[in-house]
Amino acid sequence: MFAGDADIERAVAELGRALPERLRPLAQIAYNYRWAWSAEGDATFRSIDADCWARTGANPRRLLTEVGRRQLEQADGDAALVARVERLASELHDDRRRPWREGAIGPQHPVAFCCAEFGVHGSLPIYSGGLGILAGDILKEASDLGLPMVGVGLMYRTGYFHQRIDVTGFQHEYWLDADPERLPCVKVTGADGRPLTVTVPVDDEDVVVQVWRVDVGRVPLYLLDSDRPENSPVGRWITSRLYESNRAIRLAQYAVLGVGGVRALRAMGIRPGLYHLNEGHPALGVFELLAQERAARPAGDEAAAWQRVREQVVFTTHTPVAAGNETYARDEILAMLGRIADLAGDRERFLSIGRIDPDQRDQPSGMTALALRASRHANGVSRRHGQVARGMWQPLFQGRAAEDVPIDHVTNGVHVPTWLQGPMRTLLDRHLGPGWLARADDAGTWAPVNDIPAGELWAARCAARRRLVGMITSRATGDRLRRGEPLDYASAGGGGFDEGRLTIGFARRLATYKRLHLVALRPERAIALVGGERPVQIVFAGKAHPADNDAKEVVRRLFALKGAPGVAGRAAFLEDYDMALAGQLVAGCDVWVNLPRPPLEASGTSGMKSVLGGGLQLSVLDGWWAEAYDGSNGWAIDGSVDADHPAQDWRDADAMFELIERQVVPMFHERDADGIPQRWVAMLRRSLVTHGPRFCATRMLREYADRIYRAG
Repeated sequence: MFAGDADIERAVAELGRALPERLRPLAQIAYNYRWAWSAEGDATFRSIDADCWARTGANPRRLLTEVGRRQLEQADGDAALVARVERLASELHDDRRRPWREGAIGPQHPVAFCCAEFGVHGSLPIYSGGLGILAGDILKEASDLGLPMVGVGLMYRTGYFHQRIDVTGFQHEYWLDADPERLPCVKVTGADGRPLTVTVPVDDEDVVVQVWRVDVGRVPLYLLDSDRPENSPVGRWITSRLYESNRAIRLAQYAVLGVGGVRALRAMGIRPGLYHLNEGHPALGVFELLAQERAARPAGDEAAAWQRVREQVVFTTHTPVAAGNETYARDEILAMLGRIADLAGDRERFLSIGRIDPDQRDQPSGMTALALRASRHANGVSRRHGQVARGMWQPLFQGRAAEDVPIDHVTNGVHVPTWLQGPMRTLLDRHLGPGWLARADDAGTWAPVNDIPAGELWAARCAARRRLVGMITSRATGDRLRRGEPLDYASAGGGGFDEGRLTIGFARRLATYKRLHLVALRPERAIALVGGERPVQIVFAGKAHPADNDAKEVVRRLFALKGAPGVAGRAAFLEDYDMALAGQLVAGCDVWVNLPRPPLEASGTSGMKSVLGGGLQLSVLDGWWAEAYDGSNGWAIDGSVDADHPAQDWRDADAMFELIERQVVPMFHERDADGIPQRWVAMLRRSLVTHGPRFCATRMLREYADRIYRAG
């Protein structure tokens, strides 16, 4: 049905020939990330060889090609494992046979979902944070719902950076090669058997781009790659790093993603019914669409051609933060994109479409403004973000009041089968009935949570915390030893965390507006929390962009507290935050803290994931929490905007500590005769029932499909 089908089949057959007969279905499973959100997927591969599974980064293709023959033969003789393999294979087979949704968006004209990053699984390292994780969740949910979709992104050869922290708390970055030949993907070939390629004009070079295909359930993800021998060293480097610091290279990436993406889809015979631009990075593709419109029709009305382009495009903006809405001077743009500007027919017109005021020639141009002008529909990612975006971009719509700016909102949601893990998934599967995940957006689906005995809910939470503490004690010690900490401090990371202790998590991308520094703003209160009569334990994780020195300094300020009594064994910063670590943290933490500076948190999906594991939220009323909090399902800090940032920081830090000290800790320790914190469990129930249906990807994607994709 999609380009690359034959290439996938050949790769599956080749891998299958190397496996014992009863394990051969694993070849098909390994080449489709559908296994990653199956309840038995990870455990099936892990049971073949747990050490090899960990060493290969949970990459099934590498596992099956690198594990020893003896382990494969033992697995082939394990009846229980073979039965798991058969169930997984049957699940994949049945899933692929389900019908697609029909309509204006159908199998012959799918949605082309275009994004700079995709967080499908940790073994595919082409993501950095929330934008990519959301994009991966959207592809997974499209597969589950049968919504025809293809993903379009870039194959970053070295992906996003890996992180190491030194003894002072300073972040160091390094990159590892992610060889596509060892990933569960295939190079798309043409009828002649050679790699399918397109060219993209960048600077004075026609950059040759090839295409890799990754299967995400029934949705193919096409990743463009400029590492071709025909290209110059600069041309080959374009798709090397995600969010490359070099501004010229970033512009080249936008050209490959946007223009190259449209050209690649056409070369593969895919005719999208709609292009969904997820952030502004792919926006240059609208000029290739314009060129196609001109080529398909006699010369005529330019305005009509642009209108036909707009009818094909919708746009989601994800952040009000300046770094996510970059602008470039005219010389920067024309140096790299001058020949793409010619697709617009007029270089000045090309530049003007991306300006706030098209008539101001000295203004820089940006991809967000371009995407807003070139799309039929635009939306933010929460109710509050929609309001913020309308005010922020009102200057683009002269003559309209902010409330009339045509930017809607679709609040984000998370893919429940991916992020609901461990004991809580087992519990909910038992109580919510067969097939409940397909109905996750129905409030009635979650109603039986109210009848789950408090003892069972609390037992699931304690089991999840126990798993998390086991991981922390191992990983924290390793992190500390690697950075050369004293042995007593390193050992404290392995022995201080307690499986029965209230565990607070703060893990996310370390942008300064996320305000991790509030924890260290009142050091005496932070130290008292971890060292008091009822101590808590806190786990931190996150990466600062390599060029964001202010964010790096935040981690250094946290590390300044590590020598205080009790801190070594009850607080840990876990290095190299990624999808796998995020999944463990959101599943195991009792409380998830989020402290963005209002109104800069567009959505904030990590808290939605924490909810699924039974975690309770303590957050500033911004992003999703501004519409999720009802007074009974978590804790809230004022989300008012305050221009006096230092005063706001002190006030919010005090508010956070007040809530933890006076409400969170007492409620956690208030137990009945059976040792169950009844009020805590009641809030946990309320959190699941109110948040589960509203903040799942099922609701989100149905909303896109029914309200935005269908509109014309």
